[in-house]
Amino acid sequence: MPLKIDFHVHTYYSYDSFIAPSELVEYAKKCGLDGVAVTDHDRIDGALKIAKKYSGKNGLLIIPGVEITSRNGHILALNIQKPIPPCLSVQETLELIHAQNGIAVAAHPNAIYHGQLEKRMLSRFDAIEVINASTFPFKFAAYINRKIAISFNLAQLAGTDAHYAPEIGYAYTLVNAEPNVGDIMEAIRKRETEAYGKPIPVKIRLEKVILDLKRKISKG
Repeated sequence: MPLKIDFHVHTYYSYDSFIAPSELVEYAKKCGLDGVAVTDHDRIDGALKIAKKYSGKNGLLIIPGVEITSRNGHILALNIQKPIPPCLSVQETLELIHAQNGIAVAAHPNAIYHGQLEKRMLSRFDAIEVINASTFPFKFAAYINRKIAISFNLAQLAGTDAHYAPEIGYAYTLVNAEPNVGDIMEAIRKRETEAYGKPIPVKIRLEKVILDLKRKISKG
């Protein structure tokens, strides 16, 4: 049986996320996931702590990662152990990810493809996030992203880009791998992945907006 993994989730170690580690585990298991990649903005420390504490418990794998803010777009770095600075060029960012034997993923690449990330750099990625449950318009973005992935012969991944626990699992990747992080990374390199998902429901999006407003008001 392939593994079901959400490759793009933010926890409260990201400045804009509400997800506590215990909620991450609870909602991931509730929607039948076998694994989650914790990809907080420009920091790896939280993901490493969560992976150390929770990975393997209740059969859930935690893949440590980062959503890196490069000068030309966002890049997911999967299975790394050391920080990678933001605001570098795409080439520098990819080199640092690969130096750690990590997987470099073009995050929500439809936005990157149109004028941000140079097309010539896409061939140096390991995978493309073809489905992002937070993207709008969802169907058009997924269509364009799949065309990009096929054009550059890259693995196709899916993730929710969740910042609120009920969002977790609306997009997921089926990975033909054994239930360990090393095997999952190798399956991505071999393009043994299938991306699935649907947009986060409007009700859940509105709940998240209300939480954002309350937080801003509380901060004055």
